Amino acid sequence: MYLGLINQITSLMTERPPAGAMSRGGLQQYFVAISFLLSLLSSPTQAANIFLDWTLSFDRTIKPVGKDQPVITINGMFPGPLINSTTNDEIYVNIFNNLDEPFLMTWNGIEQRLNSWQDGVSGTNCPILPGKNWTYAFKVKDQIGSFFYFPSINFHKAAGGFGPIRVNNRQVIHVPFDKPEGEFDLLIGDWSSSPFQLTRTLITVIGGIGPATHEYMLINGKGPYNNSWGGQHESIEVEQGKTYRLRISNVGTELSFNLRIQNHQMILVETEGSYTQKITFDSLDVHVGQSYSVLVTANQPISDYFIVAASTGTGQDITGVAVLKYKYSTTQPSGPLPVGPPPSDKDFSVSQAKSIRWNMTAGAARPNPQGTFNVTKVILSQTFILHSSYARIDRRNHFTVNNVYYLTPSTPLKLADFLANGTGVYQLDKFPVNSNNAEVIQGTFVASGIHKGWAEIVFFNELDEMNSWHLDGFGFYVVGFGNGEWSSAARETYNLFDPVVRSTIQVYPGGWSAVYVYLDNPGMWNLRSQILKNWYLGQELYVRVYDADPNPAKELPPPGNLLKCGIFDVKI
Repeated sequence: MYLGLINQITSLMTERPPAGAMSRGGLQQYFVAISFLLSLLSSPTQAANIFLDWTLSFDRTIKPVGKDQPVITINGMFPGPLINSTTNDEIYVNIFNNLDEPFLMTWNGIEQRLNSWQDGVSGTNCPILPGKNWTYAFKVKDQIGSFFYFPSINFHKAAGGFGPIRVNNRQVIHVPFDKPEGEFDLLIGDWSSSPFQLTRTLITVIGGIGPATHEYMLINGKGPYNNSWGGQHESIEVEQGKTYRLRISNVGTELSFNLRIQNHQMILVETEGSYTQKITFDSLDVHVGQSYSVLVTANQPISDYFIVAASTGTGQDITGVAVLKYKYSTTQPSGPLPVGPPPSDKDFSVSQAKSIRWNMTAGAARPNPQGTFNVTKVILSQTFILHSSYARIDRRNHFTVNNVYYLTPSTPLKLADFLANGTGVYQLDKFPVNSNNAEVIQGTFVASGIHKGWAEIVFFNELDEMNSWHLDGFGFYVVGFGNGEWSSAARETYNLFDPVVRSTIQVYPGGWSAVYVYLDNPGMWNLRSQILKNWYLGQELYVRVYDADPNPAKELPPPGNLLKCGIFDVKI
């Protein structure tokens, strides 16, 4: 389209009649035509290019919980800088790795349409070595919503390096709520006082399911209000009578949390790229890897109010506390912290999860912009039934999927797939996708996903702690939750009319969660537990969605700056 406009402008400019050959009115029409075409080129619907230079470093001066520990900063910031983009923008992130370990960054919930080369996980990318840099280049195609980025290897997420991503609607697309006065990103997650290097060693060798990796709850990298070590707390300022959008993400390693704001309610409007039916909550459960948008109206007397993020599903009471500060307030927050549901109230959490449904009439980037899309008539092409469990072998801990724990090769699967058809690097379709393997084994297994087929994925959690699962490259339709073992009869309970679409789903202890996903995005895609110790100790696999058509419109070729490693490493 834009190339055609450029050609029209060029033609008009090169074929302009000589002076005197056109009337005054004709000249006016001539310049109006050029101005109109130029205005189309500069239209707000046109995508932008965003260029970012990031330097990754360890910083021991931040001390978010008052302890001497390395924190990963980006350009000196913790959390890292906001990526503020609009649907279809091109984003270029040049990462300089000043750490003393290899590094990768992944973009949680960004689908990387036709471009798994930019996904930033061990199965798609060679790591950025210490002292080196590499540029990610990706497009936020056909997406809107709230997301975040984080380090994907070497347990680095436990040390920081995460930050928010906004994908805003194009101006020509109506948003299903009034424009808020302002927006705030709240990155909330559990945090340990130990150096991440020590934690990643301990979780590997200590018996049982490993030690707790959490002691604190940080809000935007800061400890709780009035903390014992004299550190800063997070504060967001609002003006009485105005409404604000809070983009909330659980960037932690292990714990779900319940969020509430003293004397204020929250209206849920979006989750990970899907506008939801508006629903008002006093508190909201957010599980590891998930993101939400809520609207909060400052409708209380001018004062300061507590914002609380309290851990759920654990015997420990770990609470982060920030402040909602009204403009012109001269008082500190007071009174007891707002109370939420009991931390062990699974029924509350499941009921709330089932109440979150897709807004079918909202205009946005979505599978069907007309808003008539549902999954009531889907014909399934394949079903994956994935059991999450734990095993201890040779005095080492492992987290498994169907009794298999993933062994990370030195060669990225995507690189091997492109250069050597996967030979010698991974095993294709040897993974038991429907049942537990007879015994616990390790392997580099890749399951085939049928291109443009519908897959049903059922996650079953055999552990007594919450799990959370994520699929790169796609948004999936959350169709059901249940207790005990799943069976095909459970499909009768599915919500197929307006299931919310997201990329991370919680799986309750002793229960199952089911999703549908349309595999229209060819590539090599990571399917993983978002619980960091589970992922680090093997609870993941890859799904290869293959399209034999070599047309780049189907899947992009490798980037020009492709890194090679493993069996393709070339020493210069």
